[in-house]
Amino acid sequence: MSVDAATDRGAVLLGRVLAGVPSGENPLTHVAQLPERAATIVAWPAWAPASVREAFAASGVAAPWAHQVEAAEHAHAGRSVVIATGTASGKSLAYQLPVVTALTEDPRATALYLSPTKALGADQLRSVRALELSELRAASYDGDTPMAERDWVRAHGRWVFTNPDMLHRGILPAHGRWTTFLRRLRYVVVDECHSYRGVFGSHVALLLRRLRRVAARYGADPVFVLASATVSDPATSASRLSGVDCAAVTEDASPRGARTVALWEPPLTELSGENGAPVRRSAGAETARILADLVIEGARSLAFVRSRLGAELTAMGARRILDEVDPDLGARVAAYRSGFLPEERRALEHALASGSLLGVASTNALELGVDIAGLDAVVVAGFPGTLASFWQQAGRAGRAGDGALVVFVARDDPLDTYLVHHPAAVLDKPIEATVIDPGNPYVLAPQLACAAAELPLTPSCLAAFGDGAEAVLDDLVADGVLRRRPTGWYWTSRDRPHSQVDIRGSGGDQIAVVEADSARMLGTVNPGSACSSVHPGALYLHQGKSYVVDELDLAAGLALVHAENPDWSTSPREVVDISVLSTLSSAGYPTATGGEIQVCLGEVAVTSQVVGYLRRLPSGEVLDQIPLDLPEQTLHTRAVWYTIPPAALAAAGVDAGAVPGALHAAEHAAIGLLPLFATCDRWDIGGVSTALHPDTGAPTIFVHDGHPGGAGFADRGHAALIPWLHATRQAIAACECPSGCPSCVQSPKCGNGNEPLDKDGAIKVLTTTLTALRQRQER
Repeated sequence: MSVDAATDRGAVLLGRVLAGVPSGENPLTHVAQLPERAATIVAWPAWAPASVREAFAASGVAAPWAHQVEAAEHAHAGRSVVIATGTASGKSLAYQLPVVTALTEDPRATALYLSPTKALGADQLRSVRALELSELRAASYDGDTPMAERDWVRAHGRWVFTNPDMLHRGILPAHGRWTTFLRRLRYVVVDECHSYRGVFGSHVALLLRRLRRVAARYGADPVFVLASATVSDPATSASRLSGVDCAAVTEDASPRGARTVALWEPPLTELSGENGAPVRRSAGAETARILADLVIEGARSLAFVRSRLGAELTAMGARRILDEVDPDLGARVAAYRSGFLPEERRALEHALASGSLLGVASTNALELGVDIAGLDAVVVAGFPGTLASFWQQAGRAGRAGDGALVVFVARDDPLDTYLVHHPAAVLDKPIEATVIDPGNPYVLAPQLACAAAELPLTPSCLAAFGDGAEAVLDDLVADGVLRRRPTGWYWTSRDRPHSQVDIRGSGGDQIAVVEADSARMLGTVNPGSACSSVHPGALYLHQGKSYVVDELDLAAGLALVHAENPDWSTSPREVVDISVLSTLSSAGYPTATGGEIQVCLGEVAVTSQVVGYLRRLPSGEVLDQIPLDLPEQTLHTRAVWYTIPPAALAAAGVDAGAVPGALHAAEHAAIGLLPLFATCDRWDIGGVSTALHPDTGAPTIFVHDGHPGGAGFADRGHAALIPWLHATRQAIAACECPSGCPSCVQSPKCGNGNEPLDKDGAIKVLTTTLTALRQRQER
């Protein structure tokens, strides 16, 4: 290491963590040093009143940084703006300064703040209230706000802190009760706007257009101020999300401590998994040990884990290790995740802020949550889906003048394995652009219905909703949802449509998880994931306690559980079928043996069913597979697919009997690597492969979006097909296993039990495909 370990906190902590590695193991694949950055401090803008400057100074902000003032100047001048800088770069001040100034100087002005999570909204509200400017009348209006307080907020609140869900269900449908607030609306703040992607982002984009339309009805034209993690082309992304042109501020002038970034691959174990495949030590178990070592060292540490279950298991594992060293340390570790009840979240947030917790295992609920920057260490257990999220999580570590440690622990899957062996793909690759598709008819139709219920739609307002709006309205009229009149489109039912529109794409109302004996509600899960996460027999964890699901009633929205502490965990198995509905794009690529590889993009119907689950020991060993009888689900979405002539496969050395396994292995790996090229998560997408698909008449590999109508991920894969398949081939070829494992071609959600799989055949399939694609490209 180039930095002196004696003076670099990050290097010291990495040395402590490595000291616990068994002799003969070397899990590190790469270590990088990110240098410290000095701050660029500027003067307060002249338009900021003395009382406002004094309030910020009293709260600890003596002077602003350059990027904060640059963004604030845009907003104060009436220009919508997005500030896209790193974690802990003070983006809050960039919007607080113009908003607080406006509310202080104009006693009639109002402002709206939107955050993707309640935790973030509550944290920002606390920050504003800490200014102790009573005229701001800042107030929360979300699902946790008591009913008695909501009337006061509507009547007297001047800066309302809410989220897209409450704006959709509580404010816009009842805009007549918000007349005074909306008439005086000067600013709309959209915090952490990079998190609005996919179907959720598409809904929010249309929701913001509905907000602007209703505000205009009362004579307001608010300035939008958006805050984002570092993303590609933030001006375009923010403009597409908000519907207004946005300037971009991207030069980060905040100070940042040096960081040591370590890429970590857990070693192979002597155990075998499905079909005898080698198994690595799990990222969760590895992270629990690292977290425990950091807590022993007294380092304030946060571990980001991919799932709710994983967060609970990691916290339990760290506590178990610490209890053997010092039981008092074990009590200073906790899990944090969505699905907790409000009072539990608040208690954990307070413990984090006070420092009474030293180690926390969290889902991405804390990626955007309370202000916990300046930690000594962050452990990222599994790639979080996008580089933007990775750096957002990593940015929680580091204080000016002191080093910090970031450890990326690879999960046993193709993407993570690829990244820890290709450091440039993490450290040097540009951040992705945010992917949304507001024109998706499955999103646009319910949003237009809500807009019509708020105010009748007229031809003049359709431009804001995109080119496809009128065609979607025609379908809504034909279905009897809306009525067409000479002046526009009208909602005719007495019941508002808002409660039936799920803007987060989770499939409807939440499934309540209830302890059968006590009738105590433990938490909630999304209906879209209920069959896979709370199916009968599933292990469900809550606050370190384990429960086993006895019954899942989808119609009643209820999962009944009982307390049990087994030594195994569960993972679902799902079978999938796919049919082509329409082909939107098709291109042929000749092969050396004759015939063409066809690459297509189109609309498909995906039928899926959870048919069973595996029980695994913490080591990864599979105990058994238990069948389930759960209903089928059909999804209409978009997919990218390619077909390969049988002759080309034969010429590549893939005999007829090996074709299903070769295609299946290539499909699994391609799903794992797509997040490198599209702003998505492995669980946002799915795939199907077959040696003879009835709709294509050839061996075919499909990769599809996991959301109705598509979320733009398959389109991104189609656009980046050559680099995507090249990375996929590299990941498989570089894996050290002999015949396929979770690091290359096995999938954790394969309904066929990861059979058949042919690792060598997958390399031949991808080589043949890439050869044809590149030859066409070079001509």
